[in-house]
Amino acid sequence: MSSTPFLLATRSLGKLYELRPMFEAAGVEVTDLDDAGIAETGGEDDLEHFETFEENALAKARYFRAKSGLPTIADDSGLEVRALAGAPGVRTKRWSGRSALEGRALDVANNEYLLAKLADAVDRRARYVCVAALVDASGEHLFRGETEGEILREPRGDGGFGYDPLFLSADLGMTFAEAERHEKERRSHRGRAFAQLISWLDARRQSARS
Repeated sequence: MSSTPFLLATRSLGKLYELRPMFEAAGVEVTDLDDAGIAETGGEDDLEHFETFEENALAKARYFRAKSGLPTIADDSGLEVRALAGAPGVRTKRWSGRSALEGRALDVANNEYLLAKLADAVDRRARYVCVAALVDASGEHLFRGETEGEILREPRGDGGFGYDPLFLSADLGMTFAEAERHEKERRSHRGRAFAQLISWLDARRQSARS
């Protein structure tokens, strides 16, 4: 693999916490936006204005590839709730409308909003979706991961981020907020999407050696 690191184009500390160990275990060198010296701008949130996870992920990867000159990896992910006709979907991060909030405070607001929307719902089935995009000299590449579950009536667990305390994973039998990082990595939408991306990178590396 080239000594040039891949840029993980996210401002989310939660995502970096989950993703860095995956790349490190695969021997893939990565850096993040802060380490690459890319200051945050107000227009970054406007990158995710498309109607599909694929378009949003590519928009972010293209933008930060142009800013950094590095091979860039970005993702867009979200929660799709059956009783809400697939909402919040690509609007997952700011669904509650609390635009002034960030981090844990925003997560709490979004979770409260979701519970209010589902107050009378019997069908609480949901799925998480993640699309990872890689943009480098070879072109643009997309990898999609999904995982099924349901939305609980109250949060469980202190880990994770986003809607993890409410999302009961069908695979794990616990919420993502209750799962250890390595457990979530194997079963989560993000873990599945990025496992595909890393496997593709490894196959390309092996091909280049042969």
